[in-house]
Amino acid sequence: MTALEKASAYLPAMSKSEIAQLVQRAASRLSMEFPGIEKTPGVCGGGACIIRTRIPVWSIIEYMQMGLAAEKLLQNFPTLRAQDLANAWAYYDANKAEIDLEIKENNED
Repeated sequence: MTALEKASAYLPAMSKSEIAQLVQRAASRLSMEFPGIEKTPGVCGGGACIIRTRIPVWSIIEYMQMGLAAEKLLQNFPTLRAQDLANAWAYYDANKAEIDLEIKENNED
């Protein structure tokens, strides 16, 4: 039996309040995931990277903050797609402190 089937079996016994709480928890978990971004232990220090690459989100954000246009980024990084840049920016919007710290740490080296 899948987790979805198990959860569905509990629904008839749950109050509206409990169902609302379950939906809220599920939505919260989904909002913590970012399509196109992954963290892999041992790759780029375990930091957030563009999926299919070893390009850290912090480096893309730093280039964008320096004024490098999306078109130029896509030319310089041929494995990237426009959607990857949008995913990186969405991740940054939700995780500014993490990415700003990574930018700072990588500029200190």
